[in-house]
Amino acid sequence: MRKAIVIILCISLTFNLTGCWSQRELNDYAVVVGVGIDKDEETGNILLTAQIAKPGKLAKDSKGSGSNEKAYWNISDTGETIFSTVREYTHESSRRLYWQHNKIIIFCREIAEDGVLNCIDYFVRDHETRTAAEIFVSDTDKASDILDVKPELEKIPSIDIDKLIKVQQLNSETYSINLLTFIQRLMSKTTASVAPLIKITGEGEEQKISVSGTAVFKKDKLVGKLNKPETRGLLWVDDKVKSGIVVVDCPGGDGKVDLEIMKASSTVTPEIENGNITIKIKIKEKSNLGSQSCTEDLATSKMLEALEEKLASAIRDEITASVEKAQALNADIFGFGEAVHRKYRNQWKDLESKWDEIFPSIQVEIKVDAEIYGTGKISKPAYAED
Repeated sequence: MRKAIVIILCISLTFNLTGCWSQRELNDYAVVVGVGIDKDEETGNILLTAQIAKPGKLAKDSKGSGSNEKAYWNISDTGETIFSTVREYTHESSRRLYWQHNKIIIFCREIAEDGVLNCIDYFVRDHETRTAAEIFVSDTDKASDILDVKPELEKIPSIDIDKLIKVQQLNSETYSINLLTFIQRLMSKTTASVAPLIKITGEGEEQKISVSGTAVFKKDKLVGKLNKPETRGLLWVDDKVKSGIVVVDCPGGDGKVDLEIMKASSTVTPEIENGNITIKIKIKEKSNLGSQSCTEDLATSKMLEALEEKLASAIRDEITASVEKAQALNADIFGFGEAVHRKYRNQWKDLESKWDEIFPSIQVEIKVDAEIYGTGKISKPAYAED
C-alpha cells in the first residue's frame, strides 16, 4: 500500500514541473569571443569585426580534415551604429550572434580619438553582453588585423589576448580595465578613463601581439598615452601593483640589482589649506633581492639601506612621471577629484566645475616606504672573492 502511495505521489508531482520553453540550443548560436571596432575607410562608418569560436575545431589532436583550419571565424560588417551592424551579420551568418562569452573589445585609434561613447553604449545596454570584457586600444594597427594574428599557445586570438593581459599582473606594467570600470570612469565628471595599448609586432608568420603602455582618455576621447614606467606610476597610485621587478644601480659599484616586488599598498589623501589643494600619496612596498650583476655583498645592513633608498627613489620617479604626464594631458586618471569629493563634500560643490583648471597645477607629495626583507637562497653574490 505504501509503495502505491509513493508511486501516485511521484506521478502527481511531475505535473507541477515546468518545461524549458525558453531553452536555447548552443548549436543555434554563433559564440562571440572577441570584438574589434575600426573605422571603415570608404564610408567613415563603423567597421565591426566579431570573432566567433568554432567549437568543432577546438578539440586537441583532431584527426582527419581541417586539423590546420582556424578555430575561429572573423566576420566583419559596416554600419552607422554598433546595434545596426550586429543585425547586418544576419546576412552572412546562419546563426544568431551570442555575446555572453565575449572576452575582449578592441578600439582602433581613429575610433578612440573620435569618441567611444557611441560605440560602447550597446555593449553596456544589451542584456547578453559581458561587462567583464577587457578593453583595449590599438594605436597603430586595425583592430580586425589584431584579431587575426595567429597565437602560439592558444587556438583563438581573443582567448590568447585575454590571458596575456591577465598574466601581465606579474610585471605590473600594464593597466587592465574591464568594460564596467571603463564606462564608470567615462561617466565620472572628473576621473579620466584609461585602457591598455595593443599592437602587432613582427611581420608575416613572425607576427605576435604585444600589450604595452596605456591609452589616456578625456571624457570618451583618446588624448594621449603613458609608457611603461608611467603606467606603473599610475598603478602604484591606484593600489594595483601586485608584483614586478624594479631595476636599480648597484650601490658602490658597477652593475644592476633586480628587486622583486612582493607586496605593495598605497593611500591617497587630499588636504586643503588656505584654499590650496595638496594630494599626499603614501606607498608602502616590500621587496626581495632577486639578482645582482655586481660583486658587492648586498646582504649587509648598510648595503640594504642604500638599496632601499634607491628603490624608494625609483618608485617616486615612476609616480612623478605619471603625474606630470597626466597633468600635461589635463586628464585626472588617478581619481584625485573623487578623493577630494569624498573628504571635502561641502568645498567640492565649488571645486567640481573648476577641476579642469585646478588639476594641471595641483601639488602632489609622494612618500615611499620601501623595505628589502629577503635575499633569496644565498646572501653573498655568486662571485669568487679577490
